[in-house]
This record gives sequence, C-alpha cells and structure tokens, in this order.
Amino acid sequence: MARCWPMRPRKVLVIGGTGLARELAEWLQASGVDAVLSLAGVTREPVLPDVAVRMGGFGGARGLADYLIQENFDKIVDATHPFAANISRAAAAVASSMQLPIIRLEVPPWRASEGDQWLSTQGPNEAAAMLPAGAGVLLTTGRRNLEPFLARTDIAGIVRCIEPPDEVVPPPWKLLLSRPPFTFEQEKVLMSHEGMTVLVAKNSGGKVMRAKLDAARSLGIPVIMIERPEKPKVPTVAAVDEVLRWLQDAEAR
Repeated sequence: MARCWPMRPRKVLVIGGTGLARELAEWLQASGVDAVLSLAGVTREPVLPDVAVRMGGFGGARGLADYLIQENFDKIVDATHPFAANISRAAAAVASSMQLPIIRLEVPPWRASEGDQWLSTQGPNEAAAMLPAGAGVLLTTGRRNLEPFLARTDIAGIVRCIEPPDEVVPPPWKLLLSRPPFTFEQEKVLMSHEGMTVLVAKNSGGKVMRAKLDAARSLGIPVIMIERPEKPKVPTVAAVDEVLRWLQDAEAR
C-alpha cells in the first residue's frame, strides 16, 4: 500500500545491486516518489523491478556528478553490494562536494557464532593461499576474481555463481550455475554429496544468504570468510523503512 507522503523529495537516485535496492525502488514508485534505480550491469541478466532503471556505470565520480546534475536529483541512496567499494566511494565524494543528502542501505555483516570455524581474510588472493592442499572447496564468491583459486592445481571443488565466469573453469573443478537463495537443506546436501571440506564466502550479510554458513557449521566444515572492504563513513541503515523515514525527515528539515 502506498504511503501518503507529507512532503516528497524532488528526485531520488537509488544506486543498486541488492534485493533491498529493488525493494526500496519499488516502494518509492508505489508511493509516488520520482526515483531511478541505477545498476552497474555486472550481472548480465539481473532481476529487474517494474521501476525506472538506468543500466551501466557512471565513469567515476565525475560521471556520477554530471548525471545527478543533468537529471536533477536531490538525494542519493547507496544501496550497492557491500563489496562494491568503488561506487560507494564515488557516491560519498560526490554527495559531499555537491552537498547532497546521502544514506547507505546495507545489511550488517555476518558474525561467527558458537560452533562456527571461520578464518577471516581480506581478499581472494589471501583466501586462496589459505586453502590447504587437497581441499574440496565450495567457492561462492561470484564469477569474478577466480584466478587465484583456479591457479591452485592441488585443490578442486565447485565454483558456484549466477552467471558463467569469464574464465574457463578447468577440471577437476565443477561449474554450478544457480541463483540464490538456497535453503539450509539444499546447502547441506550439496556440501555432503560433493565432499566439500572448505567453504569460501564473501561476508555479504543478510539472513537469506546465511544458509550456507549454517550448513557448514552443522557439518563441521571450516569457512574462509572474505571480509568487506572499507567504505566512506556516511549515515547507514539496514532496512527499507529506515530509508523512508530518513527521506521524510530530510524533507521536513
């Protein structure tokens, strides 16, 4: 149901790449707010909402600033993936230089709980180097930055991603194309059936994507967790409703 806004923002740019971004864009449109969802186009066949969508990168901070001016946006919501650090840095820098209100919509990172066997690392190169020889790896880091793992001839496993990677996945590695979310049981069966001994994941956060971590814990499988890159400090919330309140508060000031 659409909300009756006491005062509407002029135009909102939602820089997306997550399910929360799609949810927010749909909510804003249903509420009569002029909003555009911008997607970088990293996913070749994204799930698109029924809202105004802009596809493709901006060409850095300068290109983003030009677009904001040309299209007369007055607020920015950074709802990018937690690992999309470059666009978050550009958005924060442009918002500061143009004195535009900005907020980040991002779920908190996962935290290890009792029974988890996590090893934290800062990137794919370090993660690949941490894998023991002979490991059976479930690699769930996406279709990019696979080279450090595939270059290890003493390990093998499954590369799981939504779309085919640019690299050829050589045997004995297997390529599994599948779109999340996955259930706990699905993840547990996959790891057990394929003889996985290590899970490699990015710390994306969110309840929906946590099933693989819970399955790994139940099977006693260690996790190499690639932690999030540092992003500029801007106001950050974890839920769509909090963005909506921020927009209304910003208009009321």
